[in-house]
Amino acid sequence: MAQRKIIHLDCDCFYAAVEMRDDPSLRTVPLAVGGGGARGVVSTCNYLAREYGIHSAMPGAEARRRCPDLVTVPVDMARYRAVSQQVMAIFRELTDLIEPLSLDEAFLDVSDVEDHKGSATLMARYLREQVREKVGITVSAGVAPNKFLAKIASDWEKPDGLFVIRPEDVDAFVVNLPVEKLFGVGKVTAGKLHEMGATTCGQLQQFSREDLVERFGRHGARLYHMARGEDNRPVTVTRIAKSVSVERTFSQDLPNREACYRVMASLVQDLERRLSRKSDRPIHKLFVKLRYSDFSTHTLERVRDRIEVPAAEDFQPLLEELYKQADRPVRLLGLGVRFRDDAAPTRQLRLFE
Repeated sequence: MAQRKIIHLDCDCFYAAVEMRDDPSLRTVPLAVGGGGARGVVSTCNYLAREYGIHSAMPGAEARRRCPDLVTVPVDMARYRAVSQQVMAIFRELTDLIEPLSLDEAFLDVSDVEDHKGSATLMARYLREQVREKVGITVSAGVAPNKFLAKIASDWEKPDGLFVIRPEDVDAFVVNLPVEKLFGVGKVTAGKLHEMGATTCGQLQQFSREDLVERFGRHGARLYHMARGEDNRPVTVTRIAKSVSVERTFSQDLPNREACYRVMASLVQDLERRLSRKSDRPIHKLFVKLRYSDFSTHTLERVRDRIEVPAAEDFQPLLEELYKQADRPVRLLGLGVRFRDDAAPTRQLRLFE
């Protein structure tokens, strides 16, 4: 069995990061999202607030006692969901094998991805750069041979960090790992492990599987494998990609439509490579996206059912239709396809339905 390559990506203090992005004055103050009013509870906080011992789920009154200068803002879930969708869309440009754990973190299985020389480390670096550039927040990443280690790795150099555990490094890494870092080990289990003389995974490795199952039931078997850095859980995909797209932001604006045509060929090559990983799902529509130098963004899509692998000339009519002023400077050009959803119910609608 080939060695798996798993990336765990985790947005740094996500809700607070979105607030600081949208209001730069919040970057220099201790900030909590939620926790206002007499009974409010902190949803998350920035790293300046964490220096005062403030954390998520802490009552707002306690947070203000610890930090009288704490600034609180109300939770805005609609805005955070929209940003999360942007972030996940960037991840899906690399692979469909994604398991989101929440709005702000996900596992990616990149074992079969050939982009970035097939290097999971280069892929993680690329995704972090893309999120910083396109979304304006930072993401920490962990790269490892399995989910358990990748999740630990993403937390290792937070915030804005990248930590890699190579297969050959696993044994040396886990031997000194505190048992508190193991999945499902809270204060009670940690206390029992300490009483047994196991404060690190290296010490926990001294106990047999039978010993641990006898003391901790089914969780004992998990402890046995995790102490050795083993985890066979697959990345569980919960969503099928509805589209695939590629886009490029130019450091120098493209001056006219002709320049866009010249760039289109390499964009189509990138799109072909990504489509090759999506099996043979039937294409339903093509679309083109333009962002002009004034940051106004426009998208046009058209049904093109009989295309298997789109070529540059398939996108040209859409670009001509969308790009009315042929010499208006273009900052970003994107191309994409939408797949036909054969699972969706189809029925004839009555005229006034």
